[in-house]
Amino acid sequence: MEKLAQTGHELLGTSHRKDAVRNVVKEVQDGLRKYFSLPSNYEVVLGNGGATFLWDMIGLGLVEKSSLHFVCGEFSDKWYRAHKLIPWIKAEKREVPYGKGINPQEEEGHDLICCTLNETSTGVMLSDLPQIKNPNTLMAVDATSGAGQIKIDFSKVDLYYFSPQKVFASEGGFYVAIMSPKAIKRALKIAEDSSRYIPEIMKWPLAIENSRQNQTYNTPSISTIFYMNEQIKLMNKIGEEGVIKEAKEKANLLYNWANEKAYLKPFIQDEEFRSHAVATIDVDEKFKMDDLTKVLRAQRVAYDIDAYRKLGRNQLRISLFHNVSYENLEKLTRIISLAIESEK
Repeated sequence: MEKLAQTGHELLGTSHRKDAVRNVVKEVQDGLRKYFSLPSNYEVVLGNGGATFLWDMIGLGLVEKSSLHFVCGEFSDKWYRAHKLIPWIKAEKREVPYGKGINPQEEEGHDLICCTLNETSTGVMLSDLPQIKNPNTLMAVDATSGAGQIKIDFSKVDLYYFSPQKVFASEGGFYVAIMSPKAIKRALKIAEDSSRYIPEIMKWPLAIENSRQNQTYNTPSISTIFYMNEQIKLMNKIGEEGVIKEAKEKANLLYNWANEKAYLKPFIQDEEFRSHAVATIDVDEKFKMDDLTKVLRAQRVAYDIDAYRKLGRNQLRISLFHNVSYENLEKLTRIISLAIESEK
C-alpha cells in the first residue's frame, strides 16, 4: 500500500489502455511466466470477474459437449453447479465426502476435466494430475487458494486459473487464466459457432486478444494489478521452490501442533491431501471456536480463522499463505492453546 501511494497521480485513474498501466500488466504476465517456468507457448490471460465469473465463462466458451467435475468441497461443487445450469452442455461429477481428497481422472465422453487444486472450504489439495491422452479433452484447474504454493506440472494442464486474493496477496474480482495452445484453439473454435450465445464480457477471444496487448477487455482495478505485481516480484526473489518449501514448513508446524494436542485433530486424515496453503483443524466440541475467533478478531490478534460456514464444524481454518510468517503462526498456536487450556 505504501508503494502504491508513492506512485502519486501517475498510475491510479490512468486509462488501462495507456503505458503506465499496460507496463504493470506486462510485468504481472512476465513475472508469472518466470515464477511458474511456463512453457513458451502458454499464454497468461487476464480479466475482471474472478474465479466465480470464470465458472460460467468456461462452461459457455470452453466446453464443447460435456464437462466432468471432481468435487471435494463447496467451491469445486459450485463450479459443477454453474455448468449444470447451462442447457446445451452436459455436466457430471465424481464426488467424495468433505474432508476427503480426490484426484481427477480422464474419462471418455467428456471434453473438459475440471478439478480444484486447493479446496478452500475444506483444506484438501490435489496430489496428482493425469496426463490427458485424448487430443480433444482439456484439463482445467481452479487454483485460486493454492496457486503459487502447490506445485503443478503445466504440461498436464490446459487451463490453470485463479483469483489473486490468496497467495498472491491482492484483491478479488480479477482473474488470471494460464492457457495452453490447445485451450486457446478450443476457445477460438467455440467462439466461431454463431448458434451458441455467449455474452460479450465472457468471450474468450476478447480476453485473449486484449491480454496479448497487456490489457484487459474492460476497465480493471489498477490497485489490484499493482498489489499482485508487487507480490509476484517478492515471490520471484526466492522462486517457486523456495515459496513451496516455506509453505510446507508452515503446514508441518500446524499439523504437528494439531497432532500433539489432545483437543485438536487435523480435519484431513489422509496426509497426501493435506493442504500446504490452508490448514483445517478440528477442535474438541467442549471448546467453542466461534467464540474464540470472534474475540481474537475483536482484539486484532487474528482475522477470520473460523471454519467454512457451510461445514458447520467446530474447527479452525488457518491460511498458510506466503505473507503469513512462520513466526506469527507459531505465536498463534500458542495463543490458541493458552485460551483452550485455561478453559479446562
